[in-house]
Amino acid sequence: MSLIGKEIEEFAAKAFHQGEFIDVSSENFKGKWSVVCFYPADFTFVCPTELEDLQDQYKTLQGLDVEVYSVSTDTHFTHKAWHDASDAIGKIEYIMIGDPTHKISRIFDVLDEEEGLANRGTFIIDPSGVVQTIEINADGIGRDASTLVDKIRAAQYVRNNPGEVCPAKWKEGADTLKPSLDLVGKI
Repeated sequence: MSLIGKEIEEFAAKAFHQGEFIDVSSENFKGKWSVVCFYPADFTFVCPTELEDLQDQYKTLQGLDVEVYSVSTDTHFTHKAWHDASDAIGKIEYIMIGDPTHKISRIFDVLDEEEGLANRGTFIIDPSGVVQTIEINADGIGRDASTLVDKIRAAQYVRNNPGEVCPAKWKEGADTLKPSLDLVGKI
């Protein structure tokens, strides 16, 4: 069952953020846009490249009123240790949520039950706490965080302009569509 258009279920967790342990809950996803990026595990191979790439987009995302959360089934303690040990992860300024109980990974339907690890899942959540986009990749396929910027701009445009939709490859400032009987069969 797809999570698109659904509000995220309640959860509470511990996270590592800028040298401190903090509490995070589903309430954090309300009031502003959120990107939630699940990955299999700390101290691995593809994961640090993805998380560093996400950090490279972090300032741009913040400029769009977006907060970023990474999540793995590791603990918040492990996130701190990885942050201290890795040059790539040491750059991270966004929140790193620990999910050792697997509750959050199950809520987002990204848990590989056999491995006990999260799949590579990326979710864009609107300020109402509702999922607007989902991308899930196989374990060996890293993601490109630069694609999030255009997706968020499109999601924000659609939210702020009811009755309009963004076509493929839409960029901010480009033409949108107004679905109507007049457009049927003419695109």
